[in-house]
Amino acid sequence: MCGRFSLAYEDWGEMLDYFGVENAIFTEPPRYNVAPGQDVAAVIGRPDKRRIGMLKWGLIPSFAKDEKTAIKSINARLETVASKPMFRTLMARKRCVIPADGFYEWKRIGESKRPYRIVTKDRPFFGFAGLYDTWVGQDGHRVSTCVILTTKPNDVMREIHDRMPVILTREMENLWLDSTVSDIDHLVERVGSYPSDLMRAYPVSPIVGNVRNDSPECLQPIAE
Repeated sequence: MCGRFSLAYEDWGEMLDYFGVENAIFTEPPRYNVAPGQDVAAVIGRPDKRRIGMLKWGLIPSFAKDEKTAIKSINARLETVASKPMFRTLMARKRCVIPADGFYEWKRIGESKRPYRIVTKDRPFFGFAGLYDTWVGQDGHRVSTCVILTTKPNDVMREIHDRMPVILTREMENLWLDSTVSDIDHLVERVGSYPSDLMRAYPVSPIVGNVRNDSPECLQPIAE
């Protein structure tokens, strides 16, 4: 699964240019310990241009009867999105890319769990494959939310956890954000685990387990 990530990279001009968001003024302070229920930056592909905005992490489907009682999914399995009506519709029409520069996962060691931060070697930031939806209440109140897709682990992640978030390659980012593409089976076939030789993992402080801890210390490696 993916339950925590970071986006401490501060050059939003570079990130907007990389993700193809034009003529936009957008910035966020460094985020060292992003958790479910919080707002996250997301890039959305439109026929005219790509846009960036904030979505709440934890999907509330548009058909939910109530915002508070809805099951807020933070992850969706890539292998089953095509067979689940809720996710299948979003796969065809409402895909997004969620920028990050690392994510956290906990490795079980005996009776305890040790947190690791996983980053890419080939670039300082990347994008998760996400889906989004907008729930509208009877009073017109709107809430836009998202979910991060997960897949089978690569060789790096297999030592830590049995799932990993879908990190998009540059080629797949463009395909994922192409609003003219609606072939779900094709998308599922093309997306997969990020190459293990382009990733590395290192242990970090247990402080990342507390969502109130959002400081550079979360990123710092510690001894095995």
